[in-house]
Amino acid sequence: MNAPFNKHANNAATTPAYLSLWNIEAYYGESYIVQGVSFDVHEGEILALLGRNGAGKTSTLRTIARLDNPQLRSGEIWLDRQPLHEMKAHQAAGNGIALVPEDRRIIPGLTVEENLQLAQIAPPKGWSIDRVYELFPRLGERRKQEGVTLSGGEQQMLAIARALCRDIKVLLLDEPYEGLAPVIVQEIAKTLNVIRDQGITTIIVEQNAVAALTLADRAVILDTGSVVFDGSAKEVLDDEKLRAEYLAI
Repeated sequence: MNAPFNKHANNAATTPAYLSLWNIEAYYGESYIVQGVSFDVHEGEILALLGRNGAGKTSTLRTIARLDNPQLRSGEIWLDRQPLHEMKAHQAAGNGIALVPEDRRIIPGLTVEENLQLAQIAPPKGWSIDRVYELFPRLGERRKQEGVTLSGGEQQMLAIARALCRDIKVLLLDEPYEGLAPVIVQEIAKTLNVIRDQGITTIIVEQNAVAALTLADRAVILDTGSVVFDGSAKEVLDDEKLRAEYLAI
C-alpha cells in the first residue's frame, strides 16, 4: 500500500512528502493531547514544531517515535512510504527515527566514547565515531571524560552525536537549546545545518522560537493539540500577529 500524502500543507506541490502525519490522535490515559494533527516534512528539511507550553509538541514527537506514551489512538504516520503507525518504538528506530529528548539521557558511568560505542552495538550503524568527532571536535577532545560531567551544551552535542551513530533518516529534537548560552545555541544550529546537508530530515521542538525559526525551512504551530499554522518559517518571523497569538513573542 502506498502512503497517502497531506494535500493541505504549504510544501512543494510536486514533491511527495518524506514523512507524513495524517489526522494523528494520541492520549495519555484519558487525556486527549494530540487532536487530529496532520503535516508533511520533506527529505532534508528542518521543520520547527512550535506552540505554547502544553500545545502537544513533545507528545507529537513521541508519537512519531512510537513510544508507548502517549498512545496513538488513530491516524497514520508514514516515513518514506513505510507505515510507522503500525510499528513499535524499536521498529521505528530501526527504520531511521531518532528522538533526542529534552533530558538528553546521557548514560552515567560511561565516557563520551563509550556512549557512542553503545549506540553502535545494534545494527543498522550510521556515522563512524571518527566522523562524529569531525562534526563535534569538542567531543573528540573529551572522549575519555564521563558523559554526565560534560557541560549542558556538550551533553546536547553528545546526544545528537549518539543519534548519528545509528543509520537515521529523521532526527527529532526536543528542546535542544534549553538552558544553553547563545554562543552554544549558534554552534548547535551550525551543526544542524551540516546534518541537513547530509540529507537527514529534522523536526525541532523549541521554546526559543526565534532561534528555531531562523534555522528552519518550515514551521508548524500547534495550539491545544491541533495545527493552526503550516507554512514557511519566514512567514512566522514576518507575522507579528501570528507570533503574538500562538508563540507569545
